[in-house]
Amino acid sequence: MSGTWLRALEHVHGHLGWLATLALYHPAFLLRRPRRRAVGAVLAATALVTVTAAAGALIYPAYRAVVKPAIFAASPMVGDLFERKEHLGVAVVVLSWTGAAFHLGAREDPLDLRSSRVAFVAFVGAAVLATLAAAMGSIVAVTKSF
Repeated sequence: MSGTWLRALEHVHGHLGWLATLALYHPAFLLRRPRRRAVGAVLAATALVTVTAAAGALIYPAYRAVVKPAIFAASPMVGDLFERKEHLGVAVVVLSWTGAAFHLGAREDPLDLRSSRVAFVAFVGAAVLATLAAAMGSIVAVTKSF
């Protein structure tokens, strides 16, 4: 992939990251009431998180080879932020899929309050971690890019 495409995809990934972060707050807010159904919000937020992660995975090999060494050379602290951002991003994907699975599973039994509660907690956790990951990603992007 050329540098122009990598830079463009990097920007798309960053913007999608913030959009996914905001989207995660929607089901987190809606699911605070255990009997509330929010299938559209849950699926949309989870899909946006997944697309964001896929964009990050596409640029990661080139990022690791070209940008990551420069980030660590410029600022080891920012390099560590990049590492933490990756881990938080994976946690966001796992939590959003967990929340979606439990919410859709609770649909079979509207009185299954445990599944509804797990879905709520998973989306709250995903939203909070996504906020941290997006903020860290913005700091890294300001420091060094393609």
